[in-house]
Amino acid sequence: MPGLLLDTLKGKRSDKVPMWLMRQAGRYLPEYRELRAEKGGFLDLVYDSEAAAEVTIQPLRRFGFDGAILFSDILIVPHAMGQGLEFLAGEGPKLSPRLLNVDLGSFTPQHERFEAVYETVRLCRAQLGDGVTMLGFAGSPWTVATYMVAGEGSRDQHETRALAYRDPSRFQAIIDAIAECSVTYLRGQIDAGAEAVQLFDSWAGSLAPDEFERWVIAPNARITAALKQTHPDTPVIGFPKGAGAKLPAYARETGVDAIGLDETVDPVWAHANIPPQMPVQGNLDPLLLLAGGQRLQDRVRAILEAFSGRPHVFNLGHGIGQFTPIEHVEELVAAVRG
Repeated sequence: MPGLLLDTLKGKRSDKVPMWLMRQAGRYLPEYRELRAEKGGFLDLVYDSEAAAEVTIQPLRRFGFDGAILFSDILIVPHAMGQGLEFLAGEGPKLSPRLLNVDLGSFTPQHERFEAVYETVRLCRAQLGDGVTMLGFAGSPWTVATYMVAGEGSRDQHETRALAYRDPSRFQAIIDAIAECSVTYLRGQIDAGAEAVQLFDSWAGSLAPDEFERWVIAPNARITAALKQTHPDTPVIGFPKGAGAKLPAYARETGVDAIGLDETVDPVWAHANIPPQMPVQGNLDPLLLLAGGQRLQDRVRAILEAFSGRPHVFNLGHGIGQFTPIEHVEELVAAVRG
């Protein structure tokens, strides 16, 4: 059975609003922390298919969400492209060597690293009930490139932005390689059982308009077109965080089926400016979920009202925070489902 979430992503409106939360599988859940302590490092957990499937399913047991989002990381793609990857406690991900210092051609691709993720998808799909949508994902090329170039996350992505200005031909080759690898990765997830996929562009908001066109819209359009060639019925959700006024162009030009909105986007403005009847996803502030209270209830109602005239998937504007109380998530579920 397709289920409410998948139907909504395909453009069907309903009196009921489906919901899932970005990072719904993870650190705010005590059962996740217990399993993580048992399994060791984050990357070990991602590549342990049975454990990763268990993490993916955990929030479904608690909250009955309409979708299960694959437990993995956007940096699996550079790891499969041959770049070294480790997650250091208190420091986040580190990639080496940095593409500031070496050429992409020095890496030895190891696409077999995708196999554990595909197995996670298969295991999850086998456990999910009818009507629950299995969601896969990948990082968008711009965001993935910012980590590959600098070797870590940064506040304004200045090293990567400077490289793109200084040597656009070299940077184009990096973007193209990431896009090609991402298509392979997403096709594999879909073949394993993912029924919809999301492209995460967490750092899209740092780019000037013409750079946004080149490094966000163009590669996401290529990925979406490639996926539609082989899997025309699989919805693609585009999530360009921080895009702001550039969202309508992204929606029109990338070919994605649905648009994810971050918490800075006014829902009333989004409804007025995003193509009519295009499904939207979002966009509660994760910090408001952390805080809870009456303002949370009021904001949920405002978001639902703003998008009542189009297909809408309720979600956060970004990932759920580590210290979010479980009871606040329960309140959110109750508020969305009435």
